Amino acid sequence: METIGDFGVNGRMMGRIHTVPARRLLLTALPIAFLGASASAVPSEPDGLGDPMRFFEGRTESISTIKVMMRKPFKSHTLGRGEIDDGVLSLVQRVNEDGKAPYERKWRMRQVAPGRFAGTMTEAAGPVSVEQVGNGYRFRFKMKGNLAIEQWLTPMPGGRVARSKVSIRKFGMRVGSSDGTIRKL
Repeated sequence: METIGDFGVNGRMMGRIHTVPARRLLLTALPIAFLGASASAVPSEPDGLGDPMRFFEGRTESISTIKVMMRKPFKSHTLGRGEIDDGVLSLVQRVNEDGKAPYERKWRMRQVAPGRFAGTMTEAAGPVSVEQVGNGYRFRFKMKGNLAIEQWLTPMPGGRVARSKVSIRKFGMRVGSSDGTIRKL
């Protein structure tokens, strides 16, 4: 596992922060994310709310900037392909981030109640939950290394793009974030 922060700028000893899970988490949330990033982007009503699973059906693209504590910000580009079968969205994303080999992320999500979704994602350590809050969607899940991820997807006018904001916390302290967009291709 890659670590950063062993020594500060002036050689002072700093705490270790494991970045691989944080980086992947942000990428997960931005593309980051099954419904996560662009799920809320396809409106079926004038107020911009729609079916996030349908948004991810077909092809999507996510572009974001990820900031991890004590690291230089880096770019993430994710291409996804989703299909719905028997009420379950299967989404496969190809994640490309600066300086790293591309990798694949897989989501399986289903609606469990009005405005609520649940499922799995390959990098999550446990279930992924999504709930509609106002005009957006909030994703929550845990990742290895005691990381808690919260992603907010907010639809933009026109319904083909959603704004994604991700917060990464470890032991309650914010250690990373990401800001980006997801669009339906």
